[in-house]
Amino acid sequence: DMAPYRGGGLIDGSEQNRAQGAHNQFVASAKVVKLAHEIDPNNRVGQMLAYSAYYPYTCDPADQLKVLEAKQEMLFYSDVQTGGRYPNYRLKKYERDGIKLNDTPEDYELIAKYPADFLSFSCYTSNVLTTHEADAKANGNGAAGGVVNPYLESNACGWATDPDVLRIGLNELWDRYHKPLWVVENGLGSADTLEKDGSIHDNYRIDYLRDQIKSMRDAVTIDGVDLMGYTTWSAIDLVSNGTGEMKKRYGFVYVDRDDRGNGSLKRYPKDSFYWYKKAITSNGEDLD
Repeated sequence: DMAPYRGGGLIDGSEQNRAQGAHNQFVASAKVVKLAHEIDPNNRVGQMLAYSAYYPYTCDPADQLKVLEAKQEMLFYSDVQTGGRYPNYRLKKYERDGIKLNDTPEDYELIAKYPADFLSFSCYTSNVLTTHEADAKANGNGAAGGVVNPYLESNACGWATDPDVLRIGLNELWDRYHKPLWVVENGLGSADTLEKDGSIHDNYRIDYLRDQIKSMRDAVTIDGVDLMGYTTWSAIDLVSNGTGEMKKRYGFVYVDRDDRGNGSLKRYPKDSFYWYKKAITSNGEDLD
């Protein structure tokens, strides 16, 4: 996404400069893929995408269109960097907005010839969009304009716990790009409690991960998606990128540190640590 450009202060954030920054990124990515293949034909270079499934709140076509537009915004980078071409919906937007790229025909040749070899992506939850905000429940799940999904429970952070989101996401991305996929971020942030004996009973994290692994298994065994691998977020507790705090913990290992930086940094394995060790040892077969 555009976070490196905004967060790094590299450009002023105008639509023109954001478009140019994205184009420069696409060309640079293609050059990296080209160089990596020249160094070793067996090298594979991937792209990382921040992904979330989007669901319409109603069967109103206006809600369907809102989801369509949200997906276009989310998938623009992978459409170019992994798909190998600028999508027409973005070219028409540039035309409407008067955006002119500083580009060359060679840029587009590179992008088409050297797209990413695989697509990695983060996915934690799904989001519900609607044009009927007055009829929907309170905002939820962290999406701009998103509302609470009445069919799903929400965790302590307000995110919907969606047991099918990875199967849905894997199918959507596989059908769109036909490139190998890799789930590189998936997990549950929560304010875990360290007991006096040093244990942390995070069954809610185990329940979440069990559903996610089953969802991936179905995408592979039922749908035939080419899934390279899966890595959770994260191995140990760390400062949350989204909220900038320690109390929203994602790890299998508890780290003794609070939001003010106090604590010994001592590590304590959570219940999920032992459960996940068993899960990966059995290649996902033993999820009890």
